[in-house]
Amino acid sequence: MDSEVPSIIRTVLHALWARLTSSCRQRPAAPSRILVAPHLRLGDALLVTSLLAKLREQYPTAEIVLISTLPMLPLYQTKPYGVTVWPYHPRRFETVAAMLAQAGFDLAIIPGDNRHGWLAAALRAKWIVAHAGDRPGVKSWLIDELIEYPQNPMAMTDIFATLCPGAEPRPFSRADWPQPSFKSFDLPAYPYAVLHVGASTAVKLWSVAHWRHLAGWLVERGVTPVWSGGPGEDILVTQIDPEGRYASYAGQLDLAQMWELMAQAALFISPDTGVAHLARLTGVPALSLFGPGSPLLFGRGRFWRDTPCDEITIEGFPCRDQHDVFERHRGWIERCGRSPRQCLGNVGCMEQIGVSRVTAAIDHLWARGQFSPAAGSEAAGG
Repeated sequence: MDSEVPSIIRTVLHALWARLTSSCRQRPAAPSRILVAPHLRLGDALLVTSLLAKLREQYPTAEIVLISTLPMLPLYQTKPYGVTVWPYHPRRFETVAAMLAQAGFDLAIIPGDNRHGWLAAALRAKWIVAHAGDRPGVKSWLIDELIEYPQNPMAMTDIFATLCPGAEPRPFSRADWPQPSFKSFDLPAYPYAVLHVGASTAVKLWSVAHWRHLAGWLVERGVTPVWSGGPGEDILVTQIDPEGRYASYAGQLDLAQMWELMAQAALFISPDTGVAHLARLTGVPALSLFGPGSPLLFGRGRFWRDTPCDEITIEGFPCRDQHDVFERHRGWIERCGRSPRQCLGNVGCMEQIGVSRVTAAIDHLWARGQFSPAAGSEAAGG
C-alpha cells in the first residue's frame, strides 16, 4: 500500500503483452463493451457523467464499465445510465487482476489523464481513445485515437463528452441518476443549509470570518446552517465555529449519506471542490465559490445547465493566468494551480468574494426555485 510501482509494473507488462499479441486494430463501428477510465478524484470522475450519458445515447445496448475508487462505489449502486462500476485502486494490483479475469473491451475511453491508457491496454481494449497533448508522451503510447481539445471555450464536462462522436447529450435531469441507498443518520430540521468548508487545497478555502458572517445571515432568514467537510476537515469547522453553535457533519458521512444531506437541504455552498459536482446530482440549490479555479472549465457547462446551481468568482483576477488543464494548453483557459506557499499566504481570489455577493446569489437561487425561507420554516413546523 506504500507504492504504486509494483502495480504499475505489472499493469505495463500485461499491456505490452496484450498489444504484442493483438490482431489488426481498428475502431469498432458498434462497440458492445465499452470501458471508461477517468481520473479518480471525485470531481473529475463526476464530470465524466456527460460522457456516460452520450455513450448510452449513441450505443443504447452496449455494456458500459466505469472504473472507480472504493469510496465512490456507493454513488453508482443505482446504475445511472446503465453503467457497471468496477473498483480500482492504483496501489492494489488485485483490483486490476479482478478486471483482467473478465472479457476484454471493444472500446476504451480515457478522459483526463492518459496514463489509464496502459490499464485499458492491459484489459485488452481493441481501440483506445483519449485527448491529445498529455505529458509526458509515454502516457499516450498505447492510445489509438487522439482527439484535440477544442479551440473555443468549453466546460470540462462537455470536453469529456467530445471523446464520443455524435451530437451532444441531452442535459442532465435529476431522474437520470436515482439516489443511492444510504445508512440512516440524523438529519437537521428543515429548512437548513449545508456549508461545506473544506477543499482540495488551502488556496481554495474561504475565510473563517466570511463563513461566520454567512451563517449568521442564514439564521436571520430562518435557515439553520450546518457544517460539512471531508475527513480531517473538522478542524476547519472548529476554527469557524469554536463554540459549536451549529451541527457539524464534517468527516462523518460517506458519499451516499452526503447525497441525502444535500438532497434534503434548502441550500448547499462550497468552494470549487469535488462535492460541488455531487450537488448537481441531488437537485439542491447550490453555489460554488471559485477562486483560483475556472468556473468556465469546472462549472455547469451545457450538460448541467438545467440544474439549480450557480458559480461565483472574481472575473479577470490577475494571477489566474495559467492556460493549461490536464497538461493540455489552450489560450482561453484561465486558472491558477499555485500552491499556498506560492501565494505567500495571500489568497486574494477567495478573500475578495464577499459575503454580500454570496447572499445576493442565494436570494437569486431561491427565487428561481420558488423557495421562501419563512414559508419553508412554517411548513416544517406545521
